[in-house]
Order: sequence, then C-alpha cells, then structure tokens
Amino acid sequence: MSRFLIVVPPLTGHLAPLRAVAARLAARGHHVVWAGTGRWLRERLGPTAEIHDCVPVSFTVGAREPGLRGLAALRFLVEDFLVPLATAMLPGLRAAIIRHRPDVVVADQQAWAGAYAAAEAGLPWATSASTSAELLDPYPPALRDWLSGCFAAVAHPRPVADPRMSPHLILAFTTPELTGPATAAPSSVRWVGPAPLDDPGTWTPPWPRRPADSAAAPGPAEVHPPAGRPLVLVTLGTQSTETGARFLRACAEALAARPGLHAVITDPGRVVGPCPGHVHVTPWVPQQAVLKRADLVICHAGHNTVAESLWHGRPLVVAPIRDDQSIVAGQVVNAGAGVRLRFAHATAAHIGAAVDTIHSDPGYAHAAARIRAAFHAAGGADEAVTHLESLARSTILIPEVTR
Repeated sequence: MSRFLIVVPPLTGHLAPLRAVAARLAARGHHVVWAGTGRWLRERLGPTAEIHDCVPVSFTVGAREPGLRGLAALRFLVEDFLVPLATAMLPGLRAAIIRHRPDVVVADQQAWAGAYAAAEAGLPWATSASTSAELLDPYPPALRDWLSGCFAAVAHPRPVADPRMSPHLILAFTTPELTGPATAAPSSVRWVGPAPLDDPGTWTPPWPRRPADSAAAPGPAEVHPPAGRPLVLVTLGTQSTETGARFLRACAEALAARPGLHAVITDPGRVVGPCPGHVHVTPWVPQQAVLKRADLVICHAGHNTVAESLWHGRPLVVAPIRDDQSIVAGQVVNAGAGVRLRFAHATAAHIGAAVDTIHSDPGYAHAAARIRAAFHAAGGADEAVTHLESLARSTILIPEVTR
C-alpha cells in the first residue's frame, strides 16, 4: 500500500477527474488524503473522505468582474487567485506532509503549493492537468517571464521551476486526438484521457412520447424523446452564471425556433424566460447522464465539459469566455469536432446556424466519434493510477530545499 496526498484548488472542474482517480486508488488498497479547502471538499466528497484542511478560514478572494476577458482575466486568475491561494495553502500543506507522510503528492496544476511542499520535503509529485491548455506552452515569452515571477512570489527560494509541470509525472486527462500533436508537451506527460466517475447519475427526459411515436399500450406517458429528434444540451459550466445570461437567452431563442429538436438548457441563475415545450430549462442536470442521450452540446469550451462531451462522442458548438477556454475551443475546431462562436457577440441567428451546420454535416459527428475512441482507449482513471503506482515505487531522489 502507498500513501497519496491529493491537493486541489476550490474549483469544481479541477476536482472532477481526481475523484475517479482517488476512487481507483482506494479500490487498489492505497491510502488517499485530500488537501485543500476543508469545507468545500467535504461538501463535494462526502463524510467518508479523509481531508486535511490547509486553507485558513481568513483566506478570501475578491469577486472577478463578469466582463473580464483575455489578459485581464488571466492576470486576475494568477495574481488575485492562484498566488494568494498557494501562499495561504503552503504552511498547511507542509503540516499535512508531516502528519500523513505521503509517498506521492498529486497536485492539480493550479494548486501550486502542492508542488512546492512536495519538493521541499523531497517527495515525488505528479501534476493533475485538469485542462490541457498549458501543456503545449501557449504563452509568448513575455507572459512566460511574468508567470515565472508569479511562481517566485509564493516561495523563496523557489523549490521547483514550474509548479504546473512535474518533471516526474503529468497526468493529462485528454489525448493528442483533441489537443493536436504532442511534440511540444513535456516528456513527463502521460495521456490518460478523461476520467469520468463510474456512476454518471440518472436522468429522465422531460418530454412525453407522442402517440404517433410509440405503439405502447395506453397508460402513463413514457418520458423519452420521440425517435429521430436530436437532443441539444446547453451548459456554461459552474463558473459562468453571472456572465452567461445574454448567451443563454440567445440559445433559448435559437432552439425555440427549431421544433424539430429537443433541448435542455442548464440555467442556474434562472435568467431564461418561458420557452416552448421542446426546450426544457432547469437549474441543474446530471451532465454525464444527459450526455449519454444528447446529440450536440453548446458550451463555453470549459475543458471538463468538452472532455465529457467528446467522451460520449458528441460534437460541440463552443463559445469560449475566458481563461483556458479559447485554447480548448481552438482544439475542438482544429480536431473537426465543432464550430466556434464569439461568446460576447453570438446572436440567436449565429447559434442556430451553428447548430444547423453540425446537424447537416456528418463530419463533425465522425470527428467526435474518433476522439471518443481515442479517449476510451487511453485508459482514464485506471491508467492514471497505474502511473501513480509506478511513481510511488520509483527511487527518485529530490534534494530538500532549505527555507
């Protein structure tokens, strides 16, 4: 048995792939401890997870302005969230390592303190690349220099050159079939593909089957989409409620004008008004369960949503908002699996045209199916655990950093 300390930021999309990995580690007899924001983790992992709270109660982050885009959004993410978070977490992570004595630290690529604490203690560490955007070095030299300065602001001397990229192991929850050629990726990257949970949840479509669509005997209406009607899922993830109102309304308008479709729009902010019966608006859905039935996804190009959609072979309409989403959207388009829109300018006409394009051209579905096959062949959580077990057995010697 080996001991693993998994370090995550309080970001839902970054937790998602590691939940499946942690479950597989535990099933193979390993000891798993989570480290991060204690209450946030407890709400998501349940009462049985072993959690080390390493974020002080006093730690707060100012709200990001909804309109931030581009470099301004990146600057906020790094300077106003990632650097303060790493600084706040580092003392608690040092204590966690002393208390739990892990053999390996698994640090999300935006939980920099995990890499620093592991290196200081002379432990091997793995990066959980919950998004592929940074693996292929997308930044120009000036931005790389700025990032390097931000890394140094957390700890001095800096125990690792880049806390986002472990030299020992980087678990990439995607494959080159989506990202493009992997020649620019670090040599420690292992392409394991998405790691969905074993239980995707259940979902019952809200539309009664019309009599003409079923020869079933009279009785309670069956709740399955009529045969031949494509199902469109619209979601902007967990971080875009305030910024997404206009776009969601435009999606509703576009889909309302297409009665030959069925649509599910996730609207946690309840900003979408009344819609015709073939457009179902709801604050939340079990996304993976809906994706099993969907034919097309309209989203913000968040890495998790894109990966989950393509895991099921669903083509996409992507409208990136900020952070890594523009890079991920580019990957989708370059792979032939979707159409890209401008989030701030897309109208109902643009959205409707994109939906029509994907439904009329089977090439998009074929590309999505190709990526699906690659994702499933990559091994997912089981493959990730195999690499982590190998790292735990390794004899990597890392000099401790004198602070």
